[in-house]
Amino acid sequence: MANVDSIEQQVRELSSGELAEFRDWFAQYDAEAWDRQFEADATSGKLDAMAERALEAHAAGQAKKL
Repeated sequence: MANVDSIEQQVRELSSGELAEFRDWFAQYDAEAWDRQFEADATSGKLDAMAERALEAHAAGQAKKL
């Protein structure tokens, strides 16, 4: 946790411009990490049961139009 504490302190010391730049970078980094995790979960079959339940609900007329 010392590393996280160090990062937190460094973020607190950023100027508003640097903070905006960091925020943009981190949002992109976080989105890419989420995409990689989702792809890994989909590839491994981890989401199969959830998808099957959704398809069954749709076939049973339980789906709602968005």
